[in-house]
Amino acid sequence: MNSHEKMLGLLDLFDGEENAVAVTIDEMHERLGYTRSTLYRYLKTLTDAGLLTSLPSVGYMLGPRIVELDYKIRTGDVLIRAARPVMEELAAQFRGITLLCRRYRFEVLCVHQESGTDAIRSGYERGRRRSLLHGAASLSILAYLPDHQLRKFHGEAAAQFAAAGFGETLKDAKAILREQRQRGWVSTAGDVTPGVTGIAAPVLDGRSEILGSLSLTIPDGQLQAKSLEDIAERVAFCAGVISKTIALS
Repeated sequence: MNSHEKMLGLLDLFDGEENAVAVTIDEMHERLGYTRSTLYRYLKTLTDAGLLTSLPSVGYMLGPRIVELDYKIRTGDVLIRAARPVMEELAAQFRGITLLCRRYRFEVLCVHQESGTDAIRSGYERGRRRSLLHGAASLSILAYLPDHQLRKFHGEAAAQFAAAGFGETLKDAKAILREQRQRGWVSTAGDVTPGVTGIAAPVLDGRSEILGSLSLTIPDGQLQAKSLEDIAERVAFCAGVISKTIALS
């Protein structure tokens, strides 16, 4: 890595599932192996930019610039602005929770959530990452990955694909994902949150390339088997509306 990549790598210390709120110089030195002089130089640059801040006896934390950028994303992101009205309507209609997710590396990141019920609470909140191999919101993105990216991902995680029910080979996985694409939506029960069913459809850009997914989460007790397809078709229709809005923007 060059020096800029190493400096930005400091920010990766704050994105683990442990939700570390502060990291000390000693912890950075131990985990990254950078010299202390290099660490201080990188930290000064990131602190001056507002990406990190520090408190005595606590350590370094994400800085105020991160909060400012988050606000700008929530209010100005074209995808979120296009999806929000549709998500609000869908959540209210089916008394569930709608999620807008985007692919992030070989994971999926929730970027917006709307709730139409107090009966359930999704643990998949804005800013949380999940595997591409679990949950309807993730699988509807996985099904549309370009072939070369799917091949690379499978090569790095063949055992995880098998454990998630995609078979032993890349050919097996492609066959299952092809069926999901042809249907236009994906549903899973209790895959991420127990007691709920997730239904998701892809959100595409103007070139029909995958941007993310729109998903609806509803309690299992509220879902009748005969209505699953009807609800799924509605989710797919709403995802299509978002895709068309993005294509025209």
